[in-house]
Amino acid sequence: MKLTRADAEIWVPDGEPAEKALARTTHMGVSAHPDDTEIMAMDGILAGFGNNERWFTAVIVTNGAGSPRDGIYAAFTDEQMQAVRRREQKKAAMVGEYSAAVFLNHTSADVKDARNPGPVEDLKAIFAAARPQIVYTHNLADKHDTHVAVALRAIAALRALPREARPRKLYGCEVWRDLDWLPDQDKVAFRLDAHDNIATALVSVFDSQIAGGKRYDLATLGRRRAHATYLESHAVDVAQSVTFAMDLTPLIEDDALDPHEYALGFIRRFADDVSARLKKLT
Repeated sequence: MKLTRADAEIWVPDGEPAEKALARTTHMGVSAHPDDTEIMAMDGILAGFGNNERWFTAVIVTNGAGSPRDGIYAAFTDEQMQAVRRREQKKAAMVGEYSAAVFLNHTSADVKDARNPGPVEDLKAIFAAARPQIVYTHNLADKHDTHVAVALRAIAALRALPREARPRKLYGCEVWRDLDWLPDQDKVAFRLDAHDNIATALVSVFDSQIAGGKRYDLATLGRRRAHATYLESHAVDVAQSVTFAMDLTPLIEDDALDPHEYALGFIRRFADDVSARLKKLT
């Protein structure tokens, strides 16, 4: 496979050829940075863990430069941090028994530039080779520009494929904005109770981020536990760990749908829900 950047890499934990590792993929996470996948796509990771019939592949679109750093990483250059973050992502891929970890290694600026064809072309090539059934990416209401750009490039790449080559489901997941505000009928709730030790290990392996002053490990696990409790106000907890997503599948079923208007539809339904409750109780 020829990707647009010479420093891109397809790394396979169990040593199988890259072509085979992509071809066996059933679940795929497409994220902006190393560690985003482990925060947002645990449903797919758990689907493939210890299962020879289902395999998860992580696709990391950017190089991870520019992250905060402290402690032993305080004096690291951007180039050194990129190497550390790639190494941490490979550790996570090994722990989570991923089929592959794909590093496209674009800059954030390139991904945010809709006129740059590189990210879309690379994602199109990966999707075509892997033909995943389920894809997890960032949600369209995320507050991080690079995250939203990655989601839009993923949608564009999937739309460039023949319909029979597209996944069955595309989910927009939580990282830099929770989705507990979605009306219940719009929530996709993933129950993540299995292998909580693996989930803990996966978000904890990114030491450069945690030591850099961002406790993503505690925040991610706490958010999942909070979602499980606050999902339903009039029933006992049925799960111990939950993450939410918005269903983006209609955007790859109908190419005429505008992602901007589609995202605003969730917000309008949230506003309608709040308004209706206030009117009812006033």
